[in-house]
Amino acid sequence: MPNDEGRPARVEDVHELALAMPHVTVYPGTQDNPVYQVGGRSFVFFRNPRPDAVDPETGERYRDVIVFWVPSEGDKQALVQDETSPFFTTPHFDGHLSVLLRGSRVGELTRAELAEIVQDAWLSRASARRARAWLDDHPPS
Repeated sequence: MPNDEGRPARVEDVHELALAMPHVTVYPGTQDNPVYQVGGRSFVFFRNPRPDAVDPETGERYRDVIVFWVPSEGDKQALVQDETSPFFTTPHFDGHLSVLLRGSRVGELTRAELAEIVQDAWLSRASARRARAWLDDHPPS
Protein backbone atom coordinates (compact mmCIF):
# COMPACT_ATOMS: atom_id res chain seq x y z
CA MET A 1 0.00 0.00 0.00
CA PRO A 2 1.58 3.32 -1.01
CA ASN A 3 2.21 6.00 1.60
CA ASP A 4 -0.77 8.35 1.36
CA GLU A 5 0.15 10.72 4.20
CA GLY A 6 0.75 13.57 1.71
CA ARG A 7 -2.60 13.27 -0.03
CA PRO A 8 -5.48 15.64 0.78
CA ALA A 9 -7.33 14.57 3.91
CA ARG A 10 -10.94 13.40 3.79
CA VAL A 11 -13.70 13.43 6.39
CA GLU A 12 -13.44 9.62 6.50
CA ASP A 13 -9.85 10.08 7.71
CA VAL A 14 -11.11 11.92 10.80
CA HIS A 15 -13.11 8.83 11.77
CA GLU A 16 -10.30 6.41 10.90
CA LEU A 17 -7.62 8.41 12.75
CA ALA A 18 -9.75 8.96 15.85
CA LEU A 19 -10.64 5.26 16.02
CA ALA A 20 -6.97 4.32 15.63
CA MET A 21 -6.06 6.00 18.91
CA PRO A 22 -6.02 3.70 21.96
CA HIS A 23 -8.85 3.43 24.50
CA VAL A 24 -11.34 5.23 22.26
CA THR A 25 -15.07 4.92 22.64
CA VAL A 26 -17.57 6.35 20.18
CA TYR A 27 -20.95 7.73 21.14
CA PRO A 28 -23.60 8.60 18.58
CA GLY A 29 -24.17 12.10 19.98
CA THR A 30 -27.21 14.06 18.92
CA GLN A 31 -28.48 13.55 15.39
CA ASP A 32 -26.07 10.58 15.26
CA ASN A 33 -23.03 12.86 14.98
CA PRO A 34 -20.18 10.78 16.41
CA VAL A 35 -18.35 11.83 19.54
CA TYR A 36 -14.89 10.28 20.01
CA GLN A 37 -13.82 9.97 23.63
CA VAL A 38 -10.86 8.74 25.62
CA GLY A 39 -11.45 7.98 29.28
CA GLY A 40 -14.92 9.53 29.05
CA ARG A 41 -13.56 12.82 27.69
CA SER A 42 -14.37 13.99 24.17
CA PHE A 43 -11.44 14.81 21.91
CA VAL A 44 -13.12 15.00 18.47
CA PHE A 45 -16.77 15.39 17.68
CA PHE A 46 -19.05 16.23 14.81
CA ARG A 47 -21.20 19.17 15.74
CA ASN A 48 -24.87 19.81 15.00
CA PRO A 49 -25.70 22.98 13.05
CA ARG A 50 -25.60 25.87 15.50
CA PRO A 51 -26.36 29.60 15.21
CA ASP A 52 -22.74 30.60 15.98
CA ALA A 53 -21.26 28.94 12.87
CA VAL A 54 -22.98 30.26 9.76
CA ASP A 55 -22.25 31.13 6.17
CA PRO A 56 -21.54 34.88 6.22
CA GLU A 57 -23.35 35.41 2.90
CA THR A 58 -26.48 33.31 3.39
CA GLY A 59 -26.74 33.05 7.18
CA GLU A 60 -27.26 29.29 6.75
CA ARG A 61 -25.88 27.20 9.61
CA TYR A 62 -22.87 25.08 8.73
CA ARG A 63 -23.88 21.42 8.83
CA ASP A 64 -20.36 19.98 8.64
CA VAL A 65 -18.45 21.38 11.64
CA ILE A 66 -15.93 19.13 13.38
CA VAL A 67 -14.53 20.09 16.80
CA PHE A 68 -10.97 19.14 17.81
CA TRP A 69 -9.53 19.72 21.27
CA VAL A 70 -6.13 21.40 21.38
CA PRO A 71 -3.42 21.28 24.07
CA SER A 72 -3.34 25.00 24.87
CA GLU A 73 -4.69 28.44 24.06
CA GLY A 74 -1.42 29.10 22.21
CA ASP A 75 -2.01 26.07 19.99
CA LYS A 76 -5.57 27.23 19.34
CA GLN A 77 -4.48 30.74 18.40
CA ALA A 78 -1.73 29.42 16.11
CA LEU A 79 -4.34 27.42 14.18
CA VAL A 80 -7.11 30.02 13.98
CA GLN A 81 -4.97 33.13 13.39
CA ASP A 82 -3.05 31.63 10.49
CA GLU A 83 -4.90 32.97 7.45
CA THR A 84 -3.91 29.93 5.39
CA SER A 85 -5.46 27.56 7.94
CA PRO A 86 -8.96 26.13 7.46
CA PHE A 87 -9.47 26.09 11.25
CA PHE A 88 -11.69 28.66 12.92
CA THR A 89 -13.47 29.43 16.16
CA THR A 90 -16.55 31.34 17.23
CA PRO A 91 -17.32 33.45 20.31
CA HIS A 92 -19.20 30.41 21.71
CA PHE A 93 -15.80 28.69 21.98
CA ASP A 94 -13.94 31.58 23.65
CA GLY A 95 -11.98 30.11 26.54
CA HIS A 96 -12.55 26.57 25.25
CA LEU A 97 -9.46 24.64 24.18
CA SER A 98 -10.78 23.56 20.82
CA VAL A 99 -10.82 24.56 17.18
CA LEU A 100 -13.47 24.07 14.51
CA LEU A 101 -13.05 22.74 10.99
CA ARG A 102 -15.68 22.41 8.32
CA GLY A 103 -15.78 18.99 6.72
CA SER A 104 -15.87 20.73 3.34
CA ARG A 105 -12.40 22.16 4.08
CA VAL A 106 -10.70 19.01 5.43
CA GLY A 107 -9.02 18.53 2.05
CA GLU A 108 -6.98 21.70 2.64
CA LEU A 109 -4.95 19.57 5.05
CA THR A 110 -2.83 16.57 4.18
CA ARG A 111 -3.71 13.31 5.84
CA ALA A 112 -0.48 13.62 7.87
CA GLU A 113 -1.47 17.10 9.10
CA LEU A 114 -4.91 15.84 10.06
CA ALA A 115 -3.32 12.88 11.87
CA GLU A 116 -1.24 15.30 13.94
CA ILE A 117 -4.37 17.33 14.85
CA VAL A 118 -6.26 14.18 15.89
CA GLN A 119 -3.30 12.86 17.88
CA ASP A 120 -2.86 16.22 19.65
CA ALA A 121 -6.59 16.25 20.43
CA TRP A 122 -6.36 12.76 21.91
CA LEU A 123 -3.22 13.63 23.90
CA SER A 124 -4.86 16.76 25.30
CA ARG A 125 -7.76 14.72 26.72
CA ALA A 126 -6.16 11.38 27.64
CA SER A 127 -4.98 10.68 31.15
CA ALA A 128 -1.31 11.42 31.83
CA ARG A 129 -0.61 7.67 32.07
CA ARG A 130 -2.24 6.91 28.71
CA ALA A 131 -0.58 9.90 27.03
CA ARG A 132 2.85 8.86 28.34
CA ALA A 133 2.34 5.28 27.15
CA TRP A 134 1.30 6.47 23.68
CA LEU A 135 4.23 8.92 23.44
CA ASP A 136 6.65 6.16 24.52
CA ASP A 137 5.40 4.05 21.60
CA HIS A 138 5.35 6.99 19.14
CA PRO A 139 8.46 9.14 19.69
CA PRO A 140 8.67 12.34 17.60
CA SER A 141 10.47 11.88 14.29
